[in-house]
Amino acid sequence: MGKLSKLLRMCGFDADYYKPGLNLENIKNFEGEDRVILTRNQKFKKYVGPLKIYFSEHDDPLMQLRQVLKEFQLADKVRFLSRCMECNEEIVPVDKESVRGKVPFYVFDNYETFLQCPKCRRVYWEGTHVEKMRDKLRRVLE
Repeated sequence: MGKLSKLLRMCGFDADYYKPGLNLENIKNFEGEDRVILTRNQKFKKYVGPLKIYFSEHDDPLMQLRQVLKEFQLADKVRFLSRCMECNEEIVPVDKESVRGKVPFYVFDNYETFLQCPKCRRVYWEGTHVEKMRDKLRRVLE
């Protein structure tokens, strides 16, 4: 589900990925948060508590994304590339000069608009990879 969490972030949704792995004991740590647990692990069918748990039917992350967007009626709430793909924070516009030396020379010379994560300081720009990501999202939303 790690790839799904990155795809959800790409769409602008607050999506945490619990790398150590969830189990019925540590899932209780999330009960105070307004979250939905997305999983394929059937052991969570035993969970009884306030959290909503949604079970994905697919292995393919793009199909999982399509399923989640449909199930939770999120397609019209997509905010493409508004969150850091690494740490999940909302990214913010930054002055071009502030990224000098933090991006490749070619990128600095050929792009004017940059965004940065206030937490991990990762820098984003709309390079050719962004169009590929948009195409991927278009196929999911069809």
